[in-house]
Amino acid sequence: MNEPTVNEPTGGAPGHRNLVGLRTQLRQVLDLMESDITSVLSDLGLRDYRPRFSVVIRAVATLGPVPIRDLARAIRVTHSAASQTVAELARRGLVELRPGDDGRQRIVHLTARARAILPMVETEWDATASAAAELDAELPFPLSELVPAIAAALERKPFRDRITTSAWAREHPAFTAALAGPSGPADPPGP
Repeated sequence: MNEPTVNEPTGGAPGHRNLVGLRTQLRQVLDLMESDITSVLSDLGLRDYRPRFSVVIRAVATLGPVPIRDLARAIRVTHSAASQTVAELARRGLVELRPGDDGRQRIVHLTARARAILPMVETEWDATASAAAELDAELPFPLSELVPAIAAALERKPFRDRITTSAWAREHPAFTAALAGPSGPADPPGP
């Protein structure tokens, strides 16, 4: 028996719900891409290097030493996400954190090691951008247009709001009430 594709209903019975949700499908696509990018980076000699490091290294190379807050804003991630990636880069000797002028800010600086690998990082980045453009050409809607459109739509109306105001939520007021309660959803009833 063939495995169902991500868009096919599973279970074989008429009316059986699809067991693979949108979040799972997006994660699968990201995992497939990240795995292959990691493989390319490894082949370039960057073993034990994660693709998510590149955006930070490239940004600091372009912007120069930068506070984590400004870095997060520049690469469009949360301060927490930027801080975690920077901490991992620091542990690997790719960035240094130095205090800012007021002592509260932490300024991210590239190390000599990061500057040495920057040409390989840029090479992978350019090759990945080219491959992504070719993938876009195969798709019914280009990812390069779809992903920013999704991000903009979610900035206008966060996904939580979309969940709580969905047609399904309107038909299930207990769900909406549980989310609106002072402490969130109640514990399920015991046996």
